[in-house]
Amino acid sequence: MTPDPLLPIAPARVKALVLPIGRIKRERFESFVRRLDTENVVHLRDITPDGRPNRNMFSPLAFPNGAMFYELMTHLPPPSHLALAPFDLYREPLVLIAVADGAEIGNTVFSKRHSSGRTVEEANLRALDQELEDLRDHYHRILVHQVLIFDYMPSKEKPIPIPDGITTIPPAEHHKRTTMKTVMCDISSLVLAEMTTLAKSYEGRSFIDSPGPGSRQPAMDDSSGLSRRNSQFALPMGSRSTSTSGLADRSHVRMSMPPVPSKGGNFPSRNSTPGRPSTPVNGRSGLSNPPTTFDDITGARDSGPGSPESKADTHDGFRTQSQDRVSVQGFGPNERWRSKTKSRIQIVIGSLYLQAGRWADSIEKLSEAAAVAKSINDHLWYGKAMELLLVNLLLLGWAGVEFQVPTVLLPPPEKGTAPSLAAAIQEAESKDPNQPRWLRNLQIYIPDLLDRIIGSYSRISSEHLPPLPLSEAIIRFCRILTALHLANGQLDEKSLDMIVFGNPPGKTLTTSPRFTIVPNRTQIVMTLFKAFPSSASELLTTIDRIVILSGIASILGVLGFQRKKAMVVRELVSVLIGGLIEARTRGAADVGIHPAAGLAGLNGLNGHSAGASALDLGEGDIEHGIDSFLGLLLKTYGVIGDNLYPDTAKDDSDANSLLRIEKQSAARIFGIRNMKINILRLCINFSEALPDFAGVLRFSSDLLRTAGSGVAPGPKREDVYPAISRDEQIRLAANINKTASLSKRLGLGDLTAEYWDEFLLRGVELRPLPAAKRPVPHAKSLLPNVVATRASQDVDPFIYNPFLKQVDKEGVDKILVAGEPASFKITLQNPYEIEVEVESIRLDTEGVEFEPIPANTVIGPYRTQKMAISGIPKSDGSLRVNGAVIKVRGCRERRFPIFVEPWVPDIRPKVKTIGLGSLDTQHPAEKPLCPAIERLKPAHLDLSVISAQPTVVVKSSTLPQSSVMILEGERQAFSVTLQNLSTTTPVDFLLFSFQDSTQTPLQTALDSRDATAAELYEYELILAKKQALRLRKRGGQNDNNKKRYIAPGQTTTFDFEILGKPGLTHGIIQVDYAYLDVPHDEVAEKFYTRQVSLELTVTVNASVEVSRIDILALHGRIPEPLWARTRKAITNADEEESENVMTPDTHCLLVLDLRNSWPSHMSVELESDEAHVEEQILPGNTSRVILPIKRVYLEDPHAFIPALNPSRQRQFVVSTKISPEVERANREAFWYRERILDCLRATWRTTSGHANTKRTGTVELRAMRLTSRMIEAVKIDEVGVEVDILGARNEKVAGEEGTRVVGLDEFVQVRVRVLNRTEQPVYPMLRLLPALCHRPLNVALDFTRKLAWNGTLQQVLPVIAAKGEFETAMGVTALCRGEFEIMASVEETRVYVPPPEAVADEKEEGEKEVVNIDAVLAAGFGGGKGKERRIWHSRRPCRFVVRD
Repeated sequence: MTPDPLLPIAPARVKALVLPIGRIKRERFESFVRRLDTENVVHLRDITPDGRPNRNMFSPLAFPNGAMFYELMTHLPPPSHLALAPFDLYREPLVLIAVADGAEIGNTVFSKRHSSGRTVEEANLRALDQELEDLRDHYHRILVHQVLIFDYMPSKEKPIPIPDGITTIPPAEHHKRTTMKTVMCDISSLVLAEMTTLAKSYEGRSFIDSPGPGSRQPAMDDSSGLSRRNSQFALPMGSRSTSTSGLADRSHVRMSMPPVPSKGGNFPSRNSTPGRPSTPVNGRSGLSNPPTTFDDITGARDSGPGSPESKADTHDGFRTQSQDRVSVQGFGPNERWRSKTKSRIQIVIGSLYLQAGRWADSIEKLSEAAAVAKSINDHLWYGKAMELLLVNLLLLGWAGVEFQVPTVLLPPPEKGTAPSLAAAIQEAESKDPNQPRWLRNLQIYIPDLLDRIIGSYSRISSEHLPPLPLSEAIIRFCRILTALHLANGQLDEKSLDMIVFGNPPGKTLTTSPRFTIVPNRTQIVMTLFKAFPSSASELLTTIDRIVILSGIASILGVLGFQRKKAMVVRELVSVLIGGLIEARTRGAADVGIHPAAGLAGLNGLNGHSAGASALDLGEGDIEHGIDSFLGLLLKTYGVIGDNLYPDTAKDDSDANSLLRIEKQSAARIFGIRNMKINILRLCINFSEALPDFAGVLRFSSDLLRTAGSGVAPGPKREDVYPAISRDEQIRLAANINKTASLSKRLGLGDLTAEYWDEFLLRGVELRPLPAAKRPVPHAKSLLPNVVATRASQDVDPFIYNPFLKQVDKEGVDKILVAGEPASFKITLQNPYEIEVEVESIRLDTEGVEFEPIPANTVIGPYRTQKMAISGIPKSDGSLRVNGAVIKVRGCRERRFPIFVEPWVPDIRPKVKTIGLGSLDTQHPAEKPLCPAIERLKPAHLDLSVISAQPTVVVKSSTLPQSSVMILEGERQAFSVTLQNLSTTTPVDFLLFSFQDSTQTPLQTALDSRDATAAELYEYELILAKKQALRLRKRGGQNDNNKKRYIAPGQTTTFDFEILGKPGLTHGIIQVDYAYLDVPHDEVAEKFYTRQVSLELTVTVNASVEVSRIDILALHGRIPEPLWARTRKAITNADEEESENVMTPDTHCLLVLDLRNSWPSHMSVELESDEAHVEEQILPGNTSRVILPIKRVYLEDPHAFIPALNPSRQRQFVVSTKISPEVERANREAFWYRERILDCLRATWRTTSGHANTKRTGTVELRAMRLTSRMIEAVKIDEVGVEVDILGARNEKVAGEEGTRVVGLDEFVQVRVRVLNRTEQPVYPMLRLLPALCHRPLNVALDFTRKLAWNGTLQQVLPVIAAKGEFETAMGVTALCRGEFEIMASVEETRVYVPPPEAVADEKEEGEKEVVNIDAVLAAGFGGGKGKERRIWHSRRPCRFVVRD
């Protein structure tokens, strides 16, 4: 509502004092003033002239193109301004508008003294009329007094007469387009009429003094003499408009006399003024120490004739007008005095014409007066006349009226500037031929004209202009030059709008040069700094210095000189602080409060003191004025603030956080840090002096932020110490806390600061759950119903158990359970040397509903601190932790992103020509981020929330203290009871896994590269079939997996079995459980289980050990008692059959040495498919047990050794470190051993002790290792060869096998039977080898005269088909007596190769391809040979005895 006091056309504006009257609210009053301000320009053509003949000096009819400009004020101008009239006539208000609220007229009586009306409305109207008269008496120097009753609708039935001087205005909904305009026009008509009286009063003056020390003009607030309005003394006070006749002003008459001594008393010196002492009687100076309260102002105005000043003027007594008048004839000083007075009066009258809108008449008066003032060297008034003439010309140009530049404004011819001015006019015409000629000429004259006016004002003489009007005039002139510069040096509509209305320019200039535009910025700035106030504080009041500095800063900002503007604003803040402290001290003293009582010492009161009213700020002034003003200052110096992006100051998203960091980093590089810190200290002092709580909080926070390093330190511990001392940091933090608390207690709202470190949050991690509650992810393929499982446990036990694998911490640490608290570990940094009290901190998440649990902490000085915080996810789904919402004491609660990685901004070189351009705000989408900001990535913590899960614990176990003692090979059963602690969620999925101390060595051996295939098979077999722990099925349960269920709050018991194994010291039963709520085949691809485990301590003692194993072949007849002992299920019915059950060709003997290592009697049972042996072994003794077993035939004894682990299965394994022969032997031993072990079973049991304490177990036989001799004893060849004598007699001897007897020279047949047991044909060649028994080899093989045969001993037999046989016979005759034996051997003539068709057919039928292991081995070892021919020998020779 306060217009620009430094507008270039300020001398043309009419000040109107707007005051409230009656009962009215502040908001209503401000709205009414705004409605009046919409019509602040009144054109003369719209004004109705006053009809009185003595009031037509300023008639609007004389110049209808003119206009009056009103400046509405709600306060009286300060005395320092009023003292400048009539030199600056526009400074005094000419109109008083009293605003009343029509809505309150009919409510209550305004004043009990004026309640004589018939109705409340009438009484209030009379009260308003009486208050109007009081205003006329109090403000008697104002021309027009008018009351405006807004929103008043008179009654149509009983209208109440409206007194004179009161105007009613209907509500806004009943307004016409011209309602407010009509009101302002009526007021303007009265003003123009009363201006005649004012002009006549000035014309009647004998002299008008210049402003400044020692001037003769009485002070404008001095009412000791006659008022300037003679009409108010000519008629009674009740008359508002009077004529110019009346009592003569003695003092005015005396002013026309020369300053000669009077016989009646002593006169002051020539430079003094009799009517106005140099120092007012109240001890104040009008310039240095003006009145600061309205009481002082009114007291100065209302001092009557009896005041000391009045007495000083009239100490000689009253003089008559004729006595005081001097002759005006002749020459000398009187003529000069008279010319000066006349010119000054004409200038004042011209100023009145300017305010009245009669610009042409004003130019006429001012031109004559300027010529006279120039001729008599009255430089101050000459400059004033030229200034007013320029304002008239500018207004004529704005109104579009053609004019002629007066001659007095043209440059003097002696300066020699005419050629250059003519050239400038021609150049301007060439640039814009359409520009009006009169505007073009004025445009060229303005720079030089303003220089001459400033020169006249600044001239040193007996009369010199005070600093206030001089500085304001210079600022107004610089605004004219600035408008021309912004309009590219042209006086056009754009520049005239800026000059007349003060419209802001469309753009703000940068530092780019504009040398070609006249006037250039350098000249404007040089002129502008002439208005900078001096350091002498007694020359200007605080408010005047503030206004001048603000005007200078405003122009510098428009011209783009931001740094110069910042220096001026800094000086302005210093002045403001001094003024505020002075006002605060004066106000505190007036109300009895100590000045240091605190920030709220004054504002906490219900009212404001008179001393504080001079700098009192409205409710919105700080928010919309002071805040922006100081913010611009801080930005210019590059202070790191929180409002670099005002539109996103409260937006804490990641993008805006990065943007703030980028801007703050740029601001840190910009400018000098110490200067920024000093500026912020200045702003803090200013805010405390206001007091402005929000400013104190903001600037204290900015100071801490500016002093900080603004980096995220890493392990290298970069130097991040603040640039201010620790004591100052503590003081600032305490100031923030106290101010925030005080504002809350005073009910000023939630005023808080902005936290000063953007990197407060350095990490958020999910703390691992306890092992019993940790959810472990699994794939669907691991479920028991999805893959094949064993009965002993729920997962594949061969080599790899996925449920026993090491838990993936990264995966598990990112899983939460709905409805259960989750704990997080957050890392906070504090690079300052003060403690930071965090009142509240909670996680900021997105995704599923999450209930954070707030926490608080205190961060120690200069450290990184970790703390725990928790929250509860409400449902399953995805959850992302984006940061934390942190409330630091005294600071705003805001969201902080997570910055885990250390970060330091790039050091960019300073480019001088950039200036403030480096701090220009720009949206991130319009500007690429710098490399340092691109490296700075806010971290996020992605989590998965699974559905609610139960919690299961081991309630009890049948094992005492979870420990057991067991013997090798023994199995013991025990049970475990599980309890579901959850009251809402059942357990529908239970999966058991086992670990023991024997698994780790086996896994290590499996991973060894040197292990053979047989060893790997043995390791895998132990893992698969010799498990130390396994789950037992209870009776009646066919499928225990499907019935595993634990209801909420219930228990379930499970049975387990433990096996004694060497190396078993401890074991773990691990239970994976979950609540799936769906069948196993409908489970998602990933499911989660929790784990509970029971650790067992196991002690395994030795029982029965196998110390030696051997296999013996049978030769000859086996004694019957031995067969009887080992015979298992053979009856005695058929002796022949029983004897044929076990023969040397079909059986062999297994010899075992068993040792009893347990200190108790043991009974050992060995059992094969056809034999059974039981042996009693005493403690510590070793017994040998013999058990007949069947011999073994293998189709392919060299087949590759398989792998029980499916992931390790291959077609064959060939070791390149051994020869093929060794590889064949190893494979052969492996397969024969497996066949033997498959048919053997050995158990033991203790025979002593109670029945409940007896133990049973198995004897471990897998330690058996077969040698080649043992293999030969147990194996059956692929091709069998049997030799027999047909026709021989069989003689039996008791206890021995029968003997074949052949007669001497008897013809017998030798029959050879060849049996092919393989799946392939054989190409055989038979060789017979007869020999004489019990003779040396050379004698035994000599057949001469010993044996004759019919045929050859070697012959090729036909092909024997697979599984076929062939018999051949040959005649033999013994030629001598003795014991003979015949051996036979069969050798392959060639290797059988299957035809290609057969191989293709087998592949088509899907049969497994048979691998020729010999060929593979030969090829693998580089032999390059195929399969070799084989040879087989008869197992026993055919013996016969030749007798006579």
